Amino acid sequence: MTEKTIEISEVDPLEIFGINDVKMKTIRSHFPELKIVARGRKIKLIGEEPKIERFEKKFTLLIKHVKKFDELSETNINMLLADESKELEKQLEGKDEILVFGTHGNLIKARTVNQRKLVKAIEKNDMVFALGPAGTGKTYMAVAMAARALKNKEVRKIILTRPAVEAGENLGFLPGDLKEKLDPFLLPLYDALNDMFPPEKVKDFIENGIIQIAPLAYMRGRTLDHAFVILDEAQNATRSQFKMFLTRMGKNAKFCITGDASQVDLPRNQPSGLIQAMNILKDTKGIEFVHFDGKDVVRHILVRRIIEAYDLIDKNQESSIKK
Repeated sequence: MTEKTIEISEVDPLEIFGINDVKMKTIRSHFPELKIVARGRKIKLIGEEPKIERFEKKFTLLIKHVKKFDELSETNINMLLADESKELEKQLEGKDEILVFGTHGNLIKARTVNQRKLVKAIEKNDMVFALGPAGTGKTYMAVAMAARALKNKEVRKIILTRPAVEAGENLGFLPGDLKEKLDPFLLPLYDALNDMFPPEKVKDFIENGIIQIAPLAYMRGRTLDHAFVILDEAQNATRSQFKMFLTRMGKNAKFCITGDASQVDLPRNQPSGLIQAMNILKDTKGIEFVHFDGKDVVRHILVRRIIEAYDLIDKNQESSIKK
């Protein structure tokens, strides 16, 4: 048996240990063969030398993540300790690019491998599809890129749109006028914008038409020039709506389409325009598809586990149907 002590000197140990050592419990779960004791700024390791060496290598990634992103969630810990592909390590070694200096001192950056791929795809292409489950930051990264383009005067306006599709609730029973009925559908877009710009600035941009947030139906008949346009929840657009939206593209425009093909809220007899577009446009030059998965979830660790559980059920059902 070997004994070794690691001293944490470059970051706040609380970011690594967590309150009441909650993060250390997660770290320990990945190294059951080691005895790990954390006190103050020191971590004491007892176990076989190869296991200790592996711990040190992985622990270095945790330190790098805190230094680069100023945070370390349980999701981050699980990804960094479980992923053996080297992709995350490359990401941590890469250039630390801040997309937007947000409100309250927020530094908005790509935080996962596929978020970084999305940033690069948007930089290189005028139309990008970001596809995958909830909580992976697809919409948030798209809004961040739109905010950066506006701040850099690469575009004159940001247009954010969603299909106003009921997800189990009846729109007609919501209180208020049409705008008040539709605002709940668009709330995630408002939330993201308020992270990028001060609320009073967002209000000013909206009043002056620099930022436009509207249901998808409002896009009909328009030509969207000099704009960064985001279609969110695209899986709930019909085929005709989808074609209408894509053909709104004007001069010097960037289009980013985000959606999750597993969460379609359209009536059963109404096919999703997103799913059809994925097949129709998959080989079209100038359009790039970025696929997110459970490893990109940046919300609570339970979101990742929930997605994995549902994916497993879906795969089992598909297997039984084929049989």
